Amino acid sequence: MANPGAPLQAILFDHDGTLINSEAVHFKLWQQTLTPYGVELTDAYYNETMAGVPTSQNGVDVVRDFNLSAEPAELANTKTRLTEEHLHKAPFPLMPGALETMTLCHEQGLRIAIVTGGSKYSVQRTLECYGFADWVECVVAVEDVEHSKPAPDCYLMALEQMGLTAEQAMAVEDTEHGLAAAAAAGLRCVAIPTEQSLGHDFSAAAAVYQSLSAWTNEQFS
Repeated sequence: MANPGAPLQAILFDHDGTLINSEAVHFKLWQQTLTPYGVELTDAYYNETMAGVPTSQNGVDVVRDFNLSAEPAELANTKTRLTEEHLHKAPFPLMPGALETMTLCHEQGLRIAIVTGGSKYSVQRTLECYGFADWVECVVAVEDVEHSKPAPDCYLMALEQMGLTAEQAMAVEDTEHGLAAAAAAGLRCVAIPTEQSLGHDFSAAAAVYQSLSAWTNEQFS
């Protein structure tokens, strides 16, 4: 486990649901993907099983749970294509307080990474459209690891690339799957649930906050 008394040098942010308000769009795109197969995707199923989980695993889960004849990869590829079409038109909107949080972390001299179970293209769109690309020194996305969240590989890769130990960094997540990944990498992790992840288990978090602003107000006060 990380030592909570170690000097903090870096913040490793999740992307979807933490920095960008994307889960509602992902839900609609998965609905669009699954409608041809007769699946009526519900909020409850998405929130419990799909939110915060990489697209490839989403495909595996829906094929299993809805007894579909489609290949998981086929569904995942369709969802990825729809997401890229959406992002080509516009990036996902930032979560409330995200820009202020990134600015404050930068002003405090903290190193910043984005560690996501989503695509690198989505992160690139965020960075190029919202003005903090120069502050983010490391991006680890689903394409970069064999096992994405809830496995710790993405966080371990970010720490290695930044030359940091887990004791020198903190993760910020919005789902129990992301929290599990951070905790397995030995990181302190604060959780900021979204509407989609309110029912998740955050008992392993160092603390739970209602918003990014609530976290920064306490972290940097």
